[in-house]
Amino acid sequence: MTNIKIKEIEFGAFGRCVEISNGKVEVVITLDMGPRVIRYGLTGKANMFCNKIDETYEKTGWKILGGHRIWMSPEHDVLTYEPDNEPIEYKQITGGVHIIGNLEKGTGLRKEMFVMLEEIGTNVAIKHCITNNNLWPVELAAWAMSVMAPGGMEVVPVNREDTGLLANGWLGIWPYSKMNDPRVWWGERYITLKSVVGYDGSFKFGITNPLGWAAYFYEGMAFVKKFQYSQGADYPDGGMNYETFTNDFMLEMESLSPLQKIEHKQSIVHLECWSLIDNIACPESDDDKIDELLAEFIPDCVNDSAHSCGCCKGEEHTHECGCGDDCGCDDDDCDCDDDGCGCGEEGCC
Repeated sequence: MTNIKIKEIEFGAFGRCVEISNGKVEVVITLDMGPRVIRYGLTGKANMFCNKIDETYEKTGWKILGGHRIWMSPEHDVLTYEPDNEPIEYKQITGGVHIIGNLEKGTGLRKEMFVMLEEIGTNVAIKHCITNNNLWPVELAAWAMSVMAPGGMEVVPVNREDTGLLANGWLGIWPYSKMNDPRVWWGERYITLKSVVGYDGSFKFGITNPLGWAAYFYEGMAFVKKFQYSQGADYPDGGMNYETFTNDFMLEMESLSPLQKIEHKQSIVHLECWSLIDNIACPESDDDKIDELLAEFIPDCVNDSAHSCGCCKGEEHTHECGCGDDCGCDDDDCDCDDDGCGCGEEGCC
């Protein structure tokens, strides 16, 4: 008998939603709009995600809403901000749900998410799919954005790979950002970024993150986001697979897939794994202190070597199915579901 319970609920101003729970953790996904994962939190405890129902992008009518979403990159002031304000569909799959976004009239793209919760514990596997329904090819990257509740602190690892006389990656600063912004701390092995409610000004940086993780500390808990990195692949914004942004009411944790050209009915797949840790203090902005905390609570994120997302070791890729049913996991050790593919649907691969 499964511990996973899936049911439709009403979730405040977001209306009709579907909730996945196992008694330890709750994942709530919007159905009247989206797709957005609007809540991820321990049962009875704070939502790790920001909820912002009243913020609208005037140029297109897109609403920020908060939560976790899938976007297309590079960012475009119209195409990226295609409104997702209409009701969407979903199907139950093994351990979770398959969320099916509407076909976007402005882009010809369809966005989907497979959201799967493990039977025991807090681990969630997210498979993001973007399918091209245009008759012509498009080049883009999948951009998975977790909008975090305000008032916490993010830790991002710095790549310390020794590449001799050559650069080992890229660090990008957006033009509205100030290098001396007091919310950011530049360490030797880590960068920290604080979300400060009401702070006047936005800040964003991107980085090559082959270690494949970042963490957010909030209300005595830690949200750990893991993602895949493909060595030598072409990533957006000059080569960055991880970006982060903060303003006066939230902080965004953003992982990206490689840039890919997808033909008609082809899809891009991007994988993430999440976990929550309870009763953990926010570390000081100090390399040694962060190392100590990681070694005790998150040993698989100790900053010593690159690793793949723990729930699925397969490579991200394009595929022909166009429906999002091919997860791209070729590893039989994948523990996301019962058939090894990572999407929760038997026979889909």
